Formats: sequence, C-alpha cells, structure tokens
Amino acid sequence: MGLVPQLSEPEKPFNWFRECYTEATVLFSRQSTLDDLDGPETVPKTSERARPRLRKMFSMDMSSSSADSGSLASSEPTQCTMLYSRQGTTETIAEVEAEQDDEAVAKDADQGGEEAADLGPEEASEAGLTPDAELPHYSTEDGDVEAPPSYSKAVSFERLSFCSRDDSAGQSHMAVSPDESRSDRLESSILPPLTHELTASELLLNKMFHDDELEESEKFYVGQPRFLLLFYAMYNTLVARSEMVCYFGIILNHMVSASMITLVLPILIFLWAMLSVPRPSRRFWMMAIVYTEVAIVVKYFFQFGFFPWNKNVELNKDKPFHPPNIIGVEKKEGYVLYDLIQLLALFFHRSILKCHGLWDEDDITDSGTDKEESDDELSLSRGRRASSDSLKSINLAASAESVHVSFPEQPTAIRRKRSGSSSQISPRSSFSSNRSKRGSTSTRNSSQKGSSVLSIKQKSKRELYMEKLQEHLIKAKAFTIKKTLQIYVPIRQFFYNLIHPDYSAVTDVYVLMFLADTVDFVIIVFGFWAFGKHSAAADITSSLSEDQVPGPFLVMVLIQFGTMVVDRALYLRKTVLGKVIFQVILVFGIHFWMFFILPGVTERKFSQNLVAQLWYFVKCVYFGLSAYQIRCGYPTRVLGNFLTKSYNYVNLFLFQGFRLVPFLTELRAVMDWVWTDTTLSLSSWICVEDIYAHIFILKCWRESEKRYPQPRGQKKKKVVKYGMGGMIIVLLICIVWFPLLFMSLIKSVAGVINQPLDVSVTITLGGYQPIFTMSAQQSQLKVMDQPKFNKFMKAFSRDTGAMQFLENYEKEDITVAELEGNSNSLWTISPPSKQKMISELTDPNSSFSVVFSWSIQRNMSLGAKAEIATDKLSFPLKNTTREHIAKMIAGNNTESSRTPVTIEKIYPYYVKAPSDSNSKPIKQLLSENNFMNITIILSRDNTTKSNSEWWVLNLTGNRIYNQHAQALELVVFNDKVSPPSLGFLAGYGIMGLYASVVLVIGKFVREFFSGISHSIMFEELPNVDRILKLCTDIFLVRETGELELEEDLYAKLIFLYRSPETMIKWTREKTN
Repeated sequence: MGLVPQLSEPEKPFNWFRECYTEATVLFSRQSTLDDLDGPETVPKTSERARPRLRKMFSMDMSSSSADSGSLASSEPTQCTMLYSRQGTTETIAEVEAEQDDEAVAKDADQGGEEAADLGPEEASEAGLTPDAELPHYSTEDGDVEAPPSYSKAVSFERLSFCSRDDSAGQSHMAVSPDESRSDRLESSILPPLTHELTASELLLNKMFHDDELEESEKFYVGQPRFLLLFYAMYNTLVARSEMVCYFGIILNHMVSASMITLVLPILIFLWAMLSVPRPSRRFWMMAIVYTEVAIVVKYFFQFGFFPWNKNVELNKDKPFHPPNIIGVEKKEGYVLYDLIQLLALFFHRSILKCHGLWDEDDITDSGTDKEESDDELSLSRGRRASSDSLKSINLAASAESVHVSFPEQPTAIRRKRSGSSSQISPRSSFSSNRSKRGSTSTRNSSQKGSSVLSIKQKSKRELYMEKLQEHLIKAKAFTIKKTLQIYVPIRQFFYNLIHPDYSAVTDVYVLMFLADTVDFVIIVFGFWAFGKHSAAADITSSLSEDQVPGPFLVMVLIQFGTMVVDRALYLRKTVLGKVIFQVILVFGIHFWMFFILPGVTERKFSQNLVAQLWYFVKCVYFGLSAYQIRCGYPTRVLGNFLTKSYNYVNLFLFQGFRLVPFLTELRAVMDWVWTDTTLSLSSWICVEDIYAHIFILKCWRESEKRYPQPRGQKKKKVVKYGMGGMIIVLLICIVWFPLLFMSLIKSVAGVINQPLDVSVTITLGGYQPIFTMSAQQSQLKVMDQPKFNKFMKAFSRDTGAMQFLENYEKEDITVAELEGNSNSLWTISPPSKQKMISELTDPNSSFSVVFSWSIQRNMSLGAKAEIATDKLSFPLKNTTREHIAKMIAGNNTESSRTPVTIEKIYPYYVKAPSDSNSKPIKQLLSENNFMNITIILSRDNTTKSNSEWWVLNLTGNRIYNQHAQALELVVFNDKVSPPSLGFLAGYGIMGLYASVVLVIGKFVREFFSGISHSIMFEELPNVDRILKLCTDIFLVRETGELELEEDLYAKLIFLYRSPETMIKWTREKTN
C-alpha cells in the first residue's frame, strides 16, 4: 500500500501527509513544545476557536497495490467518512455543490500523486513517510484480529481531510474547513499548542464542530415539557446503569424466592460480575440469561399436580426445610413472576450492550486456541507497534490545516489477510506431512516388532483387558485433569489479575461500606427478635431491663462488630488479597447462614421474615461496594477522617458528634495505630490525633468567621443576642427545674390511668384467726359516672384541704369497691384458742386490739412500680366493746349473740393507691379526720350439725352505692403512672432526678463557663493553616514510609506547642 501526499495551496508553507488505515481514522494532534516556539502564545477558549465545517473533496490516488506499478487508476469517488450526531441519525457532512472546487482539489491530488511516485524509498523516509511494510493491516472477518485503534478521540483542527481509497478505485476526500461565516475566525493559520485530547462527545458538547441540525435538535429537546424531560432523564439513567437494574432484579428475585435455584446468580454477581474489569463479560450475561430461562422451565415443569409434594401444598408451604421449598420448585401463585422480571432486565441490558457495540467484545481467550492464530496476533501486534513508532517520527509541527488522513477500503485488507494466512499455513502443512510420514514409519516398525513378539508369546485375554482398562484409566485421568485445569486455571488467572492489575484506578468507598455496616447494626439492635426462635413479640428494652441477654442478639452483634473491625484493618493495611479472601468468605458465609441456618433457628421461611430481608438487602449493598473497592484498588494514602475534608458547619457538628460517641474515637485511634506503620508510640499517636481534631475545629470556626465577618466597633445585633442568649437562658432554666416539670407533666399530660384489678380487706382480733376476709373484683369495682362525681365533689366544696387533694384526680381515677358483708371464709378456730381469746377479752388488765388491713392489686405492665399496694391499721378496743364481743363468741346468751357489736373509728373509707407499694388512708376527706364505724356479728349455722361460724360486717354512715345494703364500701384513689417508655426517668423521683441528672449536667455546663483563661493560648489562634498543614504532612510522610521524617515532624509539632512565642509566629495572619 503506497503513501500519497497531497500538496496544499501555494501560499501554505506546510505539507499535507496522509496515512492509510483500515476501518479507522487516526487524527494526530500537533504536539508543540517550548523548544518549537519562539515565545509563549495564549490558548484561546473553546468558544473563541473557529468551528470548521465539513465538505467533500475528490482526488485521485496515485499509488497502486504493487510497488513497481506506476499506472493510475480512477473510479467513481465514494464517500467514506460520516460524522454522526449523538442520536446517530443525522449526517453532518455539508457537501459543496460547486463542481469547480471539486475539480481543483482533484488536480491537486493528481500533482501530489505524481510527486509521490517520483520519490524513492530513501526520499520518502526522509520526508517522514512510513513504508508500506510498516503499516498494519486489519481484516473485517469475525474473530481474525482485535479491533483497530479507537478513533473516539480527536482534537480541534482548522482543516482536516479524510479520504478512502480502493485498490482499483479513485479517492474521495472529506475536508474539514473552517466556518468562514463566523467573525471570530483566527487570523493565524497556526493553532496554539493543544496539550490535551478531546473525545467525540466533548467535541459535540464544546461546539467544536458547527452543525445546524444539532443546534435545532438541542433547541427542540430544551423546549419539551418538564415532565417529559424528567422522563428522558430517568430513562437515560436507567440505560446508563442497566447492569445495576439486572443486579437489583436478581437480588430481589432471590429475596422473594429464597431457594437454591436463585442462590447461584447472587453469589456469581458478587464474586464474578462485580469483580470483572472493566465490565462483566458476555459469557456472564449469556450464562445468566440461559440459567434464568432454564430455571423458568424447571419451575414450570414442577407445577403439575401429579408430583407427590403438590398434593398437600397448604400443609407444607410454611416449612422452611421442606425439599421443594428449599430447592425452589414448590407449587405456588406467581411462581415465575420475579424470574420473568429478571429475564426482562437481562435482555434489556443485552440490547443496550449491542447498541453500544459492547456485546461482541472478545472474551478471555481460551488456553486451547490455535498456535497459528496466536502467531498471527503476535505478528500483527509487532506490525502495529512498529507502525506506531514510525508514525511518531513524523514531524507534525505543521499547521493543522496540512493534515490529511486516509484509510483503505475493506477488500484489500481481506485479500492480504487471506494471502498472508495461506503463506503462513503452507510451511506448517509441510511440516505436519513430514511428521505424519515419520509417524507412519514408526508405526509400521512397531507393528512389525509387535508381530514378532506375538509370534514368540501369545498374551492372554485377561492381560489384554487389564492393559485396555489401564489405558482407559490413564485417559480418564488425563481427561479429568484437563477439564479440572480448564476450570481452575481461568478462575486462578481471574483472581490473580484482580490482585495484580496492570493499572488501577484507586478509589475510596470505605465510608459507604461503614455506613452500610452501621445500618445493619441498627437493624440487628431494633429487630433482633426476627433472628431468634419464639421471640417474634420480644423487645430488646424489656429483655435488657430484666438483665437477660438474648443469645441470637449477642451472636449477631458480635459478628457484625467483628466484620467492621476486620474491614477497618484491611482498609488500613490496603491489602487487596485480604479483601478478596474476606469477600469470598463473607459472601458464602452470609448466604449459607441467611438461607440455611436462620430458617432453622426461627422456624419460618426467609421470604416471611421482613427484617431478615431488609438486613440481607443492605448487606448486598455492602457486597457491591466491597467488590467495587477490590476492582479499583485501595487508595495509596489514607489521610485523616472523612469528615475533615471540608471546613463548614455541617462537617464541624458531624465531627463533634462523632467524637461524642462513647469509645468510638478511642477505638478508632487504637485500631489505626495497630494497623498503620509508624514510629510513634500509642500516647504520641493519640496526642497527634487530638491536636489534629482541635485544629480542625478551630479551622471550621475561622472559616465561618471569614464567611460571616463582624465589622469592628459594631455592637451585636438583637437577633443574635436574643436568639442565642435567650435560648441558652431558657435551656438553663429548664435544666434547673427539669425534675419538677417532668414529674408534673408526666402525670398530668402523659400519665396512664391504672385502675385496680382486686381490692381485699382483712380484719383480725388480737392476733388470732382473722374474723373477716373479703375481696372485690371485676363488676364489684365501679368507676364513678359524671353525676355521682359531681355530687361527690359538691360534698367537699367547702373543705379547702379536701378540694386541694381532689383537684389532682378525675372521675376515671376513682374506683369504688363493694365488699360483701358476709365473710368469704368460715371462722375456723380451735376450742382452746377460743377460750383463751374469751379470757383475754374479759380481762381488763390485758391489751387487746383489732387490726384492719387492705391490699390493692394493679396492672404492672402499665408502668406501676409495684403490683400490690398494702397497708394496715391497729386500734385498741374499749372494755365495753370487748365484753360484748366475748359474750357473742361464748354464745351462752341468745340475745347478746344476735345483737351486732359496733366498733368505732376503725374503717378508712377513703384510701390512696400510689404507683409504689405504700397505700395510705386519706384523712383530708374524713370528717374531723376520723375513720368510720362498722358493726360485727357472729353468725352460726343451726340447721346442720356442723356448727359452722362466720362473721358478718356492715358499714355505718353514708355510702355512694347501695346505701341500705349490709356490706362494706371502700373508695380507692388511683395515681396515674408514667408511660413505660419514660419509666426509667420517673422511677428516680424528684430527688433522684436532681441528684443524678441536674447535678451532672451542671458539672458539664460549668466547664464551659470556667477555666477559659487557661486555654486562651490554644483556643484563640488567628490562623491555623500552618499547624493544619504540619499535621497533614505527618499523615503524608507516614503513608509514604518516611518514618524518620515522621519523627522529625512530630518533634516539631510538640516543640510548637511547648513554645508560646513560636506558636504566635506560626499562627499570624498571612500578609501580602
């Protein structure tokens, strides 16, 4: 293939050079250096450069396929270069209709061809032209060679010429000429030096080429409705991230199905697809598509009812380890819905790859490829490398308008490829024929030798069978080893290339991985009940309040925390190999635990466990980020905290919140010291971290002062004073009076009514067997209605003490207990005890008392401190009352035994039931602070011979319910209890809150208002940039391994803080 230089116009001082390539146009930029230029030139902006137009030029190719031929061949000009817009629909070539210009260009091409024909090889090399042998040839046959060099990059030229050539055809040139209609065209023909290259999309976005149709298209799309533009943007986002859509569909399908059939693809995503560089290969997508189709067919096949497990579907559908359920072939509604969605996403991604030409990319070449193809590729690569080296030697310091690039058509390359391959195959075929001849000769000799041996000794059939069996075993062993190596070697090579990449675009997504782990940690803490057996209704707060640590909760928390620590260690050591091993172990371990162990622990399917599904989805996000970190590689330098990258209020408050978390700052500092190479001791390391944190906080405040400066001599605005100062005043007042406000509001506003469940009363005489026992429950416990409550309040309207007590209660807080007058148990006392009791009652010198006790039972779950509130009262009996009771017990006198005995002032009609266990009578509501009277009588069963005895009591005076019934009545005032969520604070009481909360907060507040004078030297630093840079320098030299320099810089930092004068010099404001 010859080279045809095209001569430019006479006034142009530079030559035009054209190089021929197959199916590609290589555009060379003008590589100018300071040695080529006499003086510096200013680079114009992209908008100020001339925007060239494209026009067609026709010229004759003076070269021929043979080196000796000088004949000219002409044919119809063909158009070879087409520039497409971003939509790929509109041709942007503006053809010139003037035939005179075309003929002039053709004449120039003819003259250039003649001069090129006259040039010899040496002259051509001196002119910077490359010989034909150095240029690589490309074939369009599928699979022959790899794709030609990319022509997606170009630079802006004043004039570009594209031409296509055929062996027997003419030449068609596409020239890029400047837009003469623009007024901002550059006067000089030489462009300023361009030190960067622009892609095709950048050329279009920067308006490098002027095209009316593109501008009209942009105006059309800008004028569309916002909703339609939003739809376009969402669709473009979907197209740009179509592989993420496939990953999401596969993970969603596995979360819903949770079977062994759907388990394969998620594991392959995290261990193959996401680890592939630069993108998953076609083999993976084809495997995913075929696997999904096979899974759909298998699921459809097992939906028929003649299978045994499909007869009792309702019985076995909730069993996690039922074989059809764990395999994924159970009969259910919508069995392939998510599989079809997954398949649709895969086909959508496949169409996107085909549209962009990425579907037909060559996969990793197999180890069994033909040696001839490898030799061809080797020779091709050598030719391309030699041609590229020769092309670099061309002096392209000429004007941009002097560059012409041409490439040949396809048939020549195809013919040359075929001829070359045939010439290469012929020696190989002769060699193989010779080898076959030698092989046949050796075979013939061996057969003759074998026949002679057979003639000497005949082998038995068993020996022949054993030899054949041994041969088959050897072949089977070789076949097994071959297949194993075919599987093992690519996998090993894949991970080896991953750990030892040729190039690495390092990135840092550790912060996102840490956030994903933190979210998983929160899910475990607040949803641990989903990971245990028979604990669906458990609560972590109730379990911890009972000093019980659930086993599943403890295991999951420790495992999650351990993975976070290991991830931090790998990040600090920057070991990609360790991260790959950790990723493989974690992927297999998490999937095995979530889908095989967890269903057995919880005894329910994974698809029915919403919390476990949420945890698994967040874990999949973590796996994706880890794969991205492995694929890109760890950053070479880890400097400081991610919150200290910028200096503003958001980073300031987030960083201070980070430091307030207990043990987090200390744990991070110790872990960084353990897994980072340094010469500093642990105390020195912590000292540097503390100085850096303090300087960062000061830097944020200084930057805020620069953004919002305060003019000198101007008083503070009232908005600032009342906004900040007023808020602090209110906050301090609330802290001081917090216990009183809290205890008052928690009972009146957020209090819960805790009505009694059981009210019991017991009366005992002198320590003997109780004479009366009765309890009221359910219907016997009545709540006042509004009329009775108004009547009750009206009765105490004139009593100030009573009204002060009653204003804290509402009608729902008052319960009236109706106690039956007859005791619910017989008076079972032995005769000797009865005689002794009678003697004590009749003896005026002995003391004898009556004991009245009661108990009130509440609902403990509503927030009460104690379940039962009790109390008892003891009253001495008068002598007359004792005599009447003794006669009643003796039963000698019939009249006295039937007459009730009145016991005065022993019955507390109003009692209070607080949240604790101490119930007290309410004397404010009793007239003259006296208790009420009751009457007692001992009843005997005379109709039978059992001689049963029991006591009957009756309350004298006014009652709320059943005024004339023979019964007792007790009015209970129930205190409201705090909600269970605030019970931990309300349980301390007012004095407890003052001692534990107010004083502790006051101590911290006092630290902000005292001791400021001791920290002025380190707090009031006008400019902390130099100290901040010194800290970052320490981090930098530590990462680069300059440990001696780290020691020197640390000593410099310590000396700076020990020398106030040096600190003043270092923190002065920078002056111009």
